[in-house]
Amino acid sequence: MAASISSEEQVFMTELGNRISALRKDAGLTQAEMAQALNVSQQAVQSWEAGRRRIQIPILPAVAKILSVSLEGLLGEEAEHIPRKRGPASRLEQQIEVISQLPKARQKMVAEMLDAVISQAQQQETGS
Repeated sequence: MAASISSEEQVFMTELGNRISALRKDAGLTQAEMAQALNVSQQAVQSWEAGRRRIQIPILPAVAKILSVSLEGLLGEEAEHIPRKRGPASRLEQQIEVISQLPKARQKMVAEMLDAVISQAQQQETGS
């Protein structure tokens, strides 16, 4: 069912792919990390970024959320700036967002690792 696409649609897909790639890199994510957070293959992310494959509409909100951008911003419809806190999301906020997209078992594993690191850091601070 490979319907031919118009040149206008191809331009849109290429521009969307470029935006996804730039936003992903700004967020400090690899294609593999983004793919895992979205539960798709790394090849799918690569194909979206190259403009070779249409991104499924139902996945767009999750992509926007992971990349800390509005849906309008992701689609290139630079609407009036939506009020949000100043500056881009911190690296930690971006990581938390990616973690929140992981399966519950993986979230628990990450939380346990963080607890261990925090506990160790607190012990070092107190000289224990």
